[in-house]
Amino acid sequence: MDIFDTAHLYDGLQVMEREQAPLGREERLKAMEKPLLAWYGSRARSLPWRDDPKPYRVWISEIMLQQTRVEAVKPYFERFMKAFPEVRDLAGAEDDYLMKMWEGLGYYNRARNLKAAARMVMEEYGGCLPASFEELIKLPGIGSYTAGAIASIAFGIPMPAVDGNVLRVISRVLGDRGDIRKASVKAGMEQELKAVMPSGDASRYNQGLIEIGALVCIPGGEPRCGECPLASVCLTRRNGWWKEIPYKSPNKARKIEERTVFIIEYQDKVAIHKRPMNGLLAGLYEFPNACGHPDADEIPAVLGMNPGCIKAVTPLPAAKHVFSHVEWHMTGYRVVVDEAAADPVFPGGREEGKGVADEAAAGDWFFVSREQLASSYAIPNAFQAYTALVG
Repeated sequence: MDIFDTAHLYDGLQVMEREQAPLGREERLKAMEKPLLAWYGSRARSLPWRDDPKPYRVWISEIMLQQTRVEAVKPYFERFMKAFPEVRDLAGAEDDYLMKMWEGLGYYNRARNLKAAARMVMEEYGGCLPASFEELIKLPGIGSYTAGAIASIAFGIPMPAVDGNVLRVISRVLGDRGDIRKASVKAGMEQELKAVMPSGDASRYNQGLIEIGALVCIPGGEPRCGECPLASVCLTRRNGWWKEIPYKSPNKARKIEERTVFIIEYQDKVAIHKRPMNGLLAGLYEFPNACGHPDADEIPAVLGMNPGCIKAVTPLPAAKHVFSHVEWHMTGYRVVVDEAAADPVFPGGREEGKGVADEAAAGDWFFVSREQLASSYAIPNAFQAYTALVG
């Protein structure tokens, strides 16, 4: 559909710009309001947190949606809300159980910050999230976007919620070539949007902008300008700049780390250990692993095992996991051990509660059943290719 065919859908709402009198930035942003709200009223997706926008639900959903697609979040959100239906439940959560309920979403510090914030809400706000942008932004894990989203969606407070989707939409509407990685560019757009937001419809306004960025002015591809209610005032649509705007400075090159993962099996059990409480994947469980790619005959030394206690060694497929600043290039081995390797006095392994740490461990590695692994221990997505092989 041609862009001008779309305009009639919002008849009386579009601001038609004259060449001899182009709109200024503020006028262009003001011109978005009516077509944006009309479009959102007819196109908004039904989402669990949107259909029941209680402050706690909005908060949990916004944290989950950071770095994660909407469709991927839905089942995790439902599971999490069943496990922790109220702020007090989250505040009192046992750490390992919280991590298990977060398993699969990644970026586990989000979950830790949720618990810390929940405790703060219980202690300082009587168990209710504060209806104030200024108070919300004091909570652990909540920045300007999340505070703006909760304030506007849950409480109707006219504060902008500028995420990656909104940065893309507004950059394109304004034809702004500022580097959206820069905090100053984001802060500037927040101030500009705050000045034009409708005071009585902040929730739909913010969600409408986010929705257009997710469904129409999409990342990583040509925008669907023929479906966009903002097309008549969008400078990027008018000038064909979508490949150039938004501008994002290149990522720094990631550090490459080679690692070898060991699935160590004894009868129906598998070995895991807990990572350090700081640094990458802090406090989560993982399979024993080591730096580099040792050969099979080096495994006993790497694991601190007597070679006679290893019954079989089988190579596993290579895998890769990308973090924000580092990539793990992994290979693996399935190592089947005999009873001695599970003995508490044997260097290398133990039953749950006793033993000797391997060279890669923050704590001792220990054996758990496959059922325990599935139900009680959070294994990060970084090991997903190997977790799938524990059957």
